Amino acid sequence: MSVAPDAHYKPLAGFIGKGFFFAGPLGYTEPTIFMDGILRCSRYAFGPNRLHYCGPDRNSELFAHIENNETDPDLTKTLSQFETMYPYLVHIATANHIADPFDPRVVEAYWIGNTLLDRIEKHSFYTHLIDGLGLKKKLGASFALVGSKVGDGALPHHSFHVFEVWKRTGHVEREHTLAAMDDCRISWGEVVKVSGPSIFVSVAPLLEVGGKLTLGMPVEKKYLRQLESDYDIEQLRPGDFVTIHWNIICERITKDQRDRLKKYTLRHLAIANETY
Repeated sequence: MSVAPDAHYKPLAGFIGKGFFFAGPLGYTEPTIFMDGILRCSRYAFGPNRLHYCGPDRNSELFAHIENNETDPDLTKTLSQFETMYPYLVHIATANHIADPFDPRVVEAYWIGNTLLDRIEKHSFYTHLIDGLGLKKKLGASFALVGSKVGDGALPHHSFHVFEVWKRTGHVEREHTLAAMDDCRISWGEVVKVSGPSIFVSVAPLLEVGGKLTLGMPVEKKYLRQLESDYDIEQLRPGDFVTIHWNIICERITKDQRDRLKKYTLRHLAIANETY
């Protein structure tokens, strides 16, 4: 069944390059560059997929599409098989009357955060955790704790899943350490220096202080350029803001996007600390 488009948003407009759009949706404080939703999902999915944590074993396919800034039905099918990401995208899209789960606004809402999240009713999100993700069956008695976080203000943002769900669902591939949660969350940082394939970024680490999770003072970290894109990653320079997932620099973002990612991350850190 088709869903009516969200009347609160202006259409995407201003094609600026293969896979990239200039958009002016209401509610943003500065012009925003939107990447094609499929390509953006590919970038964020690449890191955990490369480590065999999420999705089908199609990492070389993901890399090729990212490098060429191209999509096709096979890539869409691959991303639809990510058992955590895709149900969240479907939930966010459906709750906002957007037909395509890979709409750039929906993808941005899940990975970075935007006003689509704030429009989702608590009951709808709670039902998604049970029916969309099957968490009541997977978690058993501990689901009550996760489900209670919806009443505390949790939203279907990637940071919620990292701090509340991921650590409880039993990924045998990686021990549930503080470092693992730091790698799994979407970090943000400011580029300090670029030297060949090395990108030095000032980023705030996830710490445990006094038995609570917090973000520390920014430290400079070195990342190797794993993804290639003529439109942003290959053009990085000092002062640019970027996102990082499993030690992969995913994309260049605006200051407004950085602020929103920080806002939703801190929101879910605070909620996690209520029972950490």
